[in-house]
Amino acid sequence: MKVHQFLDHFGISENPFSQEDAASDHVFKGHCLEGTHHPAWDKIYGDPKSPSTSVVFGEQGSGKTALRLQIVNKLIQHNTDHPTERAFIVEYDDFNAFLDNFRERLSGSNRKPEKALKNWRLWDHMDSILCLATTRIADLVRNDGKSDDLPSMSLGSEQISGLSRQQKRDLLLLAAFYDNDRELAPDTRWATLRRKLRFTTWSTWKTLLIGVFITILAFLGVYYFGEKTGIGWFSRWFWGAIAVGWIPYVYRLVGAQWTGWRVSRQIRVIDHATSNLRKILLQFDKSELNGQPVPSRARGDDRYELIMRLQSILKTLGFTSIVVLVDRVDEPHLINGNAERIRDLLWPIFDNKFLKHPGIAFKLLLPSAVVGYLNRQEAEFYERSRLDKQNLVQALAWTGQALYDVANDRIRACAKLAEKPPNLQSFFADSISQAELVSQLDRLRAPRHLFKFLYRLLVDHCSKYTEDQPEWKIQPNTLQVSMTMFLRDLENYDLKQGTG
Repeated sequence: MKVHQFLDHFGISENPFSQEDAASDHVFKGHCLEGTHHPAWDKIYGDPKSPSTSVVFGEQGSGKTALRLQIVNKLIQHNTDHPTERAFIVEYDDFNAFLDNFRERLSGSNRKPEKALKNWRLWDHMDSILCLATTRIADLVRNDGKSDDLPSMSLGSEQISGLSRQQKRDLLLLAAFYDNDRELAPDTRWATLRRKLRFTTWSTWKTLLIGVFITILAFLGVYYFGEKTGIGWFSRWFWGAIAVGWIPYVYRLVGAQWTGWRVSRQIRVIDHATSNLRKILLQFDKSELNGQPVPSRARGDDRYELIMRLQSILKTLGFTSIVVLVDRVDEPHLINGNAERIRDLLWPIFDNKFLKHPGIAFKLLLPSAVVGYLNRQEAEFYERSRLDKQNLVQALAWTGQALYDVANDRIRACAKLAEKPPNLQSFFADSISQAELVSQLDRLRAPRHLFKFLYRLLVDHCSKYTEDQPEWKIQPNTLQVSMTMFLRDLENYDLKQGTG
């Protein structure tokens, strides 16, 4: 007897439990985003109008990625319903590029995986988030406000034109440091952004024109009046006049080169060429660049100021809050699931000033592997992080009732051929009550374990019968044996993970 034959009997067109990863689960994305939420959903999601941070720890398969997708889906609905009070979504879940660039900046033994992340600091997280946010805004402006992946994040031409000159300057300054769209060369993408913003920079040619003008005057003077004045082509007065004319430009050039070099050294999560930064910075008038925050030091002060500039720009564009979704921190190849490296990456972000920054909600969906380190921290860590204020969910646990509802949602989503959609109870013999079934599911703890178990259970059941003599009800003995074997395998896997 085949599994699809069993499912066809109930009008189910595909196996509801064949997928285990929410990121690639088309059943979840297509039908279950609005389905069952974790009991702590309201605490985790909060209210986009009053953004608040949440810190969630959960084991593998407990639904952290599903939570992220549900949060994004809910925010899209919010943005559609409130076009003037939208939430700007930053998905901070792909760390590989940032960590690779960061590691390249280190030297000697610090490049080793076990040592590299010990040099990671809070401002590296800030730079990464600014990079993601700035790149998205810059791409939106360059694409005339169109967002193909998230239409609710699109911009209207009137919103872009509504930016003041100071805000356009701030956006261009952010783009100089953090725009990381690799489809265009740095100076090309910046120039395109400047044209789209209609930001004029004629005054930046002033020092160059002064140098050219004085050079021409010096040549004309020697040519026409050299014999009368005694000043020749090799006179120190001739070359001195030219040098004086070029001093303002050379001063700007050296200043831009120096600033670009410092920035390229301090922003460690993306790759900057000093020459590209110099070209871009030279296109800002000195009066508009003086006193502006520049991430050229190993500190967070300049980054906080840049974040506030970013928020001001977003407010004019119709975004009243920012939601930063942090997920998949155990997946980068530099970390590879190592709990100690996860800790080194995460601990700097636990800063109450950062997590409680006005107008920003951080949704930290983190692996439970680091909870042990969390419980061993000194009082200083808790004073700095104030986790008691961060809507902490220390264990993303699922009850049997919640897992039963999750299973039913998936069955209904796949029961496209059934006149009356079945539920999980429909698969089992009448002697197995719903209370007993819920009690058994309570032992699984996480949705991924639920899907693996039910998939295995269907295979175990179908392997006992032939196609000619099918059985449409799973018997108690099959349930008990399959559960015992599955929990034993799960325990062995956990032990291997713990020793690894």
